[in-house]
Amino acid sequence: MSSKSKIIFTGGSGLLGSEFRKIRPDIDYPWWEDFNVTNLDQMRQYVRSNGCDVLVHAAAFTSPPLIDKDPLQAIEVNIIGTSNVVKLCMEFNLRLIYTCTDYVFKGDKGNYKEDDPVYPVNKYAWSKLGGECAVRMYDRSLIIRTTFSPSVFPFARAFVDQWTSRQSVSLIAEKISRLIDMDITGTIHVGGERRTVFEFAKSLDQSKEIGELSIKDVSFAVPVDTSLSCDKYNKLTRQ
Repeated sequence: MSSKSKIIFTGGSGLLGSEFRKIRPDIDYPWWEDFNVTNLDQMRQYVRSNGCDVLVHAAAFTSPPLIDKDPLQAIEVNIIGTSNVVKLCMEFNLRLIYTCTDYVFKGDKGNYKEDDPVYPVNKYAWSKLGGECAVRMYDRSLIIRTTFSPSVFPFARAFVDQWTSRQSVSLIAEKISRLIDMDITGTIHVGGERRTVFEFAKSLDQSKEIGELSIKDVSFAVPVDTSLSCDKYNKLTRQ
């Protein structure tokens, strides 16, 4: 990708976006008041005025329990908003990079490859898959399925019976940054080794006391094993 390419990043105030601001000051991170994914006309005007070659779409409503209570917001932002982004990219011939989730998988086997069947188990994941469906309609797109958390685990307890490829947001941001600079399309998984959420939480800070939690103890549906096969990414980046 040319160093002169103009990149816009949606969701710049979110967890991933905040990390990207530290490592990629060359990217434009418009505030949602100026680039609201639910307002296609506003996004059109922003692109006309500021220019864009690549759009990284990370803005999303991401809380499973809140989405169970308010699915309409997830429809507006994650499905309709992403569809608007796809329309925008089609109109202006922009390269699109969409950050999706490991939760699109049922979670009954783990080590999921990019072409494995998807079957979400909660409304959050269905809304992200809805966005992914729109992105798949556009040939100049890259879907990145991933999972991450703050570099300091934000909860007092962690699941001992849920397996994941989750990594700290700092590591995931670095990995996604490499993909932005590669002119590739399709779908790719980005993550680390398979382990329980509890093991992941402990790996962030061995000195921090983390309690044990079961997925049976929460009120919302949680997939058991959404660990990702990241062989494609590792080969592409020669890791």
